[in-house]
Amino acid sequence: MPATIPVRRADFRGAGDIVLAADAFGRVEDPCIVLLPGGGQTRFAWRRSAEAFAQSGYYVLSFDLRGHGESGWATDYSIDAFAGDVVCIARQAPVDAVFVGASIGGIAALIAAGESREPLARALVLIDVVPRMPEAGLDRIRAFMSAGADGFASLEEAAALVRAHLPDRPSRSALALRNNLRTGKGGRLFWHWDPAFHAGSKRRAEAGMLRRMETATRGIGVPLLLVCGERSEVVDERAIAHLLQLLPDAKSVRVAGAGHMVAGDRNDAFAAAVLDFLAGLPRRAARP
Repeated sequence: MPATIPVRRADFRGAGDIVLAADAFGRVEDPCIVLLPGGGQTRFAWRRSAEAFAQSGYYVLSFDLRGHGESGWATDYSIDAFAGDVVCIARQAPVDAVFVGASIGGIAALIAAGESREPLARALVLIDVVPRMPEAGLDRIRAFMSAGADGFASLEEAAALVRAHLPDRPSRSALALRNNLRTGKGGRLFWHWDPAFHAGSKRRAEAGMLRRMETATRGIGVPLLLVCGERSEVVDERAIAHLLQLLPDAKSVRVAGAGHMVAGDRNDAFAAAVLDFLAGLPRRAARP
């Protein structure tokens, strides 16, 4: 039986001094992995992945993004703000951390790393995000997030919405959603994010976020792995080929049976792909 992995709460400071909540798994002296979830998720989305990485000898920092979970709510949800949070985390995390980002967490990590004059990370792992993503797929995700705006009367009602959005995902207990919901007015359950974050989704796209991702990709100077779902609505073979044109040394893996939320759909295959990539990285730089 695997050894119990120690977990502790660790708060970081993001751009504008916002508090970013994180869980720390494992030993701080081990090589570090930073996990950044997608929009609408909390750090608990990474729980099984974080435990798998820590069991494999990594120190793992799993974050709530600004406006999500137990991190602070903000007046600024621009991509500049999210990328600024990544820069701040990199300055506070152990040296040579590997950043793993899903959806907007990956977008922010890509932009921060590609625009930085100095290396922010040892490597990057992007989960189902690339510079060319079809608007129709993004709109479907936005529609799902909007559908729960009025809250839910019960966990089962929230679970029914998830099942309708992800009909191919194996059925899970409604209790698994508890960490993704907060109790609001009248006892109704709401997704654990600031509604203003989701309201800014279109604005981030219209402000040229994808074009900025493309430019940033050309500036990446560290190894990069793209992990995407075989059933992804936002990453297809042409989008992967385009990323590899921008960054020929990048690697990509398509996970069978997974959609946009790769780790949630097939955590075993996702963790194995990331660990295989990390095993092939150059040795870590010596600590100063």
